[in-house]
Amino acid sequence: MPAATDGPDRRNFLLDVLRLGSLAAGSVGVGAWLSTRSRRPAEGQVLTVDRAPGVPPDPNLPELVVTQGADPRRLVQRAIAELGGASRFIARGDVVVIKPNIGWDRSPEQAVNTNPLVVAELVTLCLGAGAHKVIVTDVSSNEPRSCFDRSGIREAAMSAGAEVILPAPRRFKDVNLRGDWLGVWPVLDPFLEADKVINVPIAKHHSLTGVTLGMKNWYGILGGQRRRLHQRIDESLVDLAAFMRPTLTVMDAYRILVRNGPNGGGAHDAEEKRTVIASLDPVAVDAYAAKAWWNLDARRLRYLTLAEERGLGKTRFEDLRTKTVDLAE
Repeated sequence: MPAATDGPDRRNFLLDVLRLGSLAAGSVGVGAWLSTRSRRPAEGQVLTVDRAPGVPPDPNLPELVVTQGADPRRLVQRAIAELGGASRFIARGDVVVIKPNIGWDRSPEQAVNTNPLVVAELVTLCLGAGAHKVIVTDVSSNEPRSCFDRSGIREAAMSAGAEVILPAPRRFKDVNLRGDWLGVWPVLDPFLEADKVINVPIAKHHSLTGVTLGMKNWYGILGGQRRRLHQRIDESLVDLAAFMRPTLTVMDAYRILVRNGPNGGGAHDAEEKRTVIASLDPVAVDAYAAKAWWNLDARRLRYLTLAEERGLGKTRFEDLRTKTVDLAE
């Protein structure tokens, strides 16, 4: 499928690509663990972390890529290739952390956690680009080992050559997030030591925020009482995104949770969209997915407008150079 052209209907064109592809595909004890297992380090050990600068823009490449087709691994391969290839993002010797959503003790059919094949392909691409080590990790809401195993992510990531790290008390370090709302929080240490971080959320409905996408996925770097973040959830999401500033965002929308999020009720709450969205702009990725499948504009998602005001990306995804690829053709 050719790249979208400029013009007044560009936004609708981009969304129609997703919706048509979706129609063709067809449809088909949260706080307890964190509060007991994520203890804070001793006083006086608070860290301040400066994130590495992002990948420089390239005017010859698309800024946002949408791929659709039957094979999740091919969707990831093509999306990364269109953005310039894995070597654009990963340098030889890098330690790379891949951050899926592994929050819930659910199977892949329930579309609550990131698709394991999407994760595995990213591991393969990073190692192929010369990464010294690729780590796959998350701070789960349910019991971590059950989440990592039942989601299929642990087995898929390890088979591709990744080191899989389950959260443990010794791995949390107090960090000053230096946010407008968030101050010192315990952060899982792989996120502090990585050279590159790739955010790999799954697109889901959320009962509180409407949707849970890429920026909401950063809840999974924190220990402690994460429910407190809901007091000012929009500001919290932006503070976390500003702290992390991922190298790349790869949105898994192969099978999405369209209702009863964030942890779902059953496989009937999920629909196949057979899509991957990838970009250096995390705000645009969230804005795109929210509009495409929940018809939510950025002005209805306050965290997106706040993120744009903080310089984290663009809510008007239609203004980005966009490439759409249908791998069924």
